[in-house]
Amino acid sequence: MKISASFLGVENIAATLRKLSITDVDYIHLDVMDGKYTLKKTLSFSEFKNITNYTRKRLDVHLMVKKPLKMIDDYATLNVEYLTVHIDSGSDLEKVFKKLENYGIKKGLALNPDDKVETIFPYLDKIDLVLVMSVYPGLPGQTFLDTTYPKLKELRKEIKKRKLKTLISVDGGVNLENIKKLSDADIIVSGTTITSSNDFQETITALRN
Repeated sequence: MKISASFLGVENIAATLRKLSITDVDYIHLDVMDGKYTLKKTLSFSEFKNITNYTRKRLDVHLMVKKPLKMIDDYATLNVEYLTVHIDSGSDLEKVFKKLENYGIKKGLALNPDDKVETIFPYLDKIDLVLVMSVYPGLPGQTFLDTTYPKLKELRKEIKKRKLKTLISVDGGVNLENIKKLSDADIIVSGTTITSSNDFQETITALRN
């Protein structure tokens, strides 16, 4: 299982990224919010670009925005491995996928807590990653929703049935207890569990195990 570390909500982003950079965490999760798709707004692209100077880790970018197509050109200039958008973002998903392919960036599609798993089935063979939101988009520190577990099982079953290589990621409220039930996930996004701990590497290792 791979770990993608989120710094959403931390006070000192630069110091946090420096600490994460000396761990074996797989990705840095970039939560991008425009204040339209979500109530909260995060940093601007120029600010994100500046803070990525503090890490050489590959980025796992999560666009919680309206019309993400307009933003891809900017974020493609960063060290991005995955870029994820939401089904109901308002952009033409085929155009989003094509643009990401042109940049050589892996394509992710997010499923919100109230979305039915079946809504993502038509896209499974077109994307590299399904990001299952285990909290509602927008705020750090939320409690993991138990309705996530059956979604993961259903997704895994469908991916296996169709013999696809699409990965499953889980984002929100993941901790050292509930991760034991997340064996159907390939990647987990963890924020405060890691960033509020005294030893980042120790926590990352514990999450992997």
